[in-house]
Amino acid sequence: MQDVMQYVYIIIVILLSLSFHEFSHAFVSYKLGDPTARDQGRLSLNPLKHLDPLGTIMMVASMIGGAGIGWAKPVPINPMYYKNKKAGTMLVSIAGPLSNLLLSFVFVFPFLYIGSKFDINTLDSSDLNLMIFSISRMFVLTNINLAVFNLLPVPPLDGSKILSGILPTKQYYQLMQYENYIGIAFILVIFVFPGVLRGVLKAVTIPVSNIMVEIAIWIFRLFGVS
Repeated sequence: MQDVMQYVYIIIVILLSLSFHEFSHAFVSYKLGDPTARDQGRLSLNPLKHLDPLGTIMMVASMIGGAGIGWAKPVPINPMYYKNKKAGTMLVSIAGPLSNLLLSFVFVFPFLYIGSKFDINTLDSSDLNLMIFSISRMFVLTNINLAVFNLLPVPPLDGSKILSGILPTKQYYQLMQYENYIGIAFILVIFVFPGVLRGVLKAVTIPVSNIMVEIAIWIFRLFGVS
């Protein structure tokens, strides 16, 4: 029964995390003057508006394996509406990963609080505290992984679009001529050498989660919560 509940928690975390990520892209683009995502129904937290079948399946499979990577349907944007196309595109692109880091940080608090109040190993599988603890832990790790994964400068991930605001326009478009080849090579690396990506994510996820924990502990102490 506990294993079944773990899968339920995984699905909940995936649906909410990917939806929040894509909603954030749509929201920032809309605030910059672009109605495209709104007009196509993507300015929404409804998971059904955002989910990509293959990306969701990969997310579930990789979470079971301990990684937590996947993708949703890209949010349509039109940089022509932005006052500054390069800056606007970069802001919209970075909004998704930042939203995942924010979501991760929010769930650090219930994770820490319940972990400090109860011996998790002794709680019954039906205990509400264990459920909240387990879901919070998944949110923390999964969303850090999603943020780091999407910040990789590989097409079509957010990191490659962030490059458009950093690199000179000519160099960026020269690089993007090979985006299909780069993307295919990246996918092959993921499937042939999964340990490489897992190692990269782990190398970043652990220190980032530790920083979040330290900040949360400081906030708890600031407000007298122990």
